[in-house]
Amino acid sequence: MSDFVPADFDVPRELITPRFRLEPLGPEHNVPDHAAWTSSIEHIRATPGFGGSWPPVDGMTLESNLADLERHAEDFVQRRGFTFTVIDTDVIGCVYIYPSRKDPGVTDVRSWVSADRAELDVPLYEAVSGWLAADWPFTNVDYAVRSTT
Repeated sequence: MSDFVPADFDVPRELITPRFRLEPLGPEHNVPDHAAWTSSIEHIRATPGFGGSWPPVDGMTLESNLADLERHAEDFVQRRGFTFTVIDTDVIGCVYIYPSRKDPGVTDVRSWVSADRAELDVPLYEAVSGWLAADWPFTNVDYAVRSTT
């Protein structure tokens, strides 16, 4: 299997915009991450790129969420995939950057924001799309388009 990113690629650790910032998701975000997505399950499932089995309709325990965050953090360290938390004054969403399971030449990107910050969905999509084009080595990105209409 080929590497997801080149060995000499310096993975960006943050994206800062006037409205929010992205930083690697880790166990330290467990409580606010859990609160953000469990309060927004229907909204996230309606977000372009979601609608499958996540988030689980019945939620999950903090312990299960912690295990999920630890897995994402380990993926980041091992360069298998990159998950970022979206923060304004608190955790309000996530961005997932992973190789496609269907096509190894495609990078799958998904993002969500909490229902109470839904107005940031399009700005997040636009910021991440520009960041990926400018600072990441991916040539074929699948990221469900957001629309302001």
